[in-house]
Amino acid sequence: RHRHKEKWATTAPRIPATRLALHHFDVNYSLQLKELWPSVRAGLLCEQKYGALLNNFSCVDHVARELELLSASDFVSEASQKAQGGAASKEAGTGGSVSQEGRKLMRTEAVMDAETSPQLRASISSNIKCYTFPRGDITRFRPARPDTLGLLDYYLMDAASLLPVLALNVQPDDFVLDLCAAPGGKTLALLQTGVCGHLAANDVSVSRTKRLYQILNSYVPREIRETVSVTSCDGRDWEQVEGGTFHKVLVDVPCTTDRHSVMEQDNNIFHKRRTKERQMLPMLQLQLLMAGILATKPGGDIVYSTCSLSPLQNEYVIERAIDIAETEFNITIHVEDLSYFRTLFQDTFSFFSDCRLGELVLPHLTANFGPMYFCKLRRM
Repeated sequence: RHRHKEKWATTAPRIPATRLALHHFDVNYSLQLKELWPSVRAGLLCEQKYGALLNNFSCVDHVARELELLSASDFVSEASQKAQGGAASKEAGTGGSVSQEGRKLMRTEAVMDAETSPQLRASISSNIKCYTFPRGDITRFRPARPDTLGLLDYYLMDAASLLPVLALNVQPDDFVLDLCAAPGGKTLALLQTGVCGHLAANDVSVSRTKRLYQILNSYVPREIRETVSVTSCDGRDWEQVEGGTFHKVLVDVPCTTDRHSVMEQDNNIFHKRRTKERQMLPMLQLQLLMAGILATKPGGDIVYSTCSLSPLQNEYVIERAIDIAETEFNITIHVEDLSYFRTLFQDTFSFFSDCRLGELVLPHLTANFGPMYFCKLRRM
């Protein structure tokens, strides 16, 4: 009766956050992705594949030649050629007899071409160059090297992270906001377009903003750096700082970072002590997206992105933001069709074909990029 009882919490084995994350994903993503989940799971648990974003501010011609000799290719320019070649081949027509199904498919493709070609060519004719190794090739890139001016020649990143930047389709002299900019890969990619009239890069974390400064200092000449304003505000309050002033806004929100969550113990959002923070993520994401919408000029574009497979952090956030924009701010939001990205980039990435809104890159052992969700909105 008076025997000492040990508290269960102190004696129970601690389950690693990575295992908690994987269990959570097994329960939820197997329902969402069904038969695709085992291969996506395998991809998440294997080494990630990278792309080399060439630094246009450095002397890159010899770097491009070096990478091409290693069988790497620039997936952005390949997609651009595909877009132009597709239009040309339609005009040329086809010889021989074509089945009824074939004619129907050609008509569908022709309609898609007619609707998307100018927009499609514009979005991928940016100056961004990113080299990747072919599907199934797991060669690693060498570390970046400085040129004679001390600027690094390329930036290694998940190549799928460039898709939101390409979707944003920055035009000459656009005022651009990167609302959650650190650690800085997408900010650097926006600068590589060479057309931003002004770029505001913000991140709530002061320590992560330091990392953003490091990247800008390592890759960007001083005269270009001076055109970028770096701030450490809470992105949710951005509309109060500068509302309705930007042509293009990138909202790359904090998320469960699925790949990190199953691979790394450090800074893992599935740690027990971060449960409440994780549960509040969709609310934070919604608030950040709303701030991005309100920071955009009428007629401007917003791209929302995460590195999560979760519909609660992806499509549901988009749907809720559209509803709130309409009911509380009398702002109409139009979801832009990005399905042509699937056609253009299918040789490099594996896409999920059943996304209700936006596009989702799935990790796959032969093309182990992502996950990367992105959705483009227009403020009417």
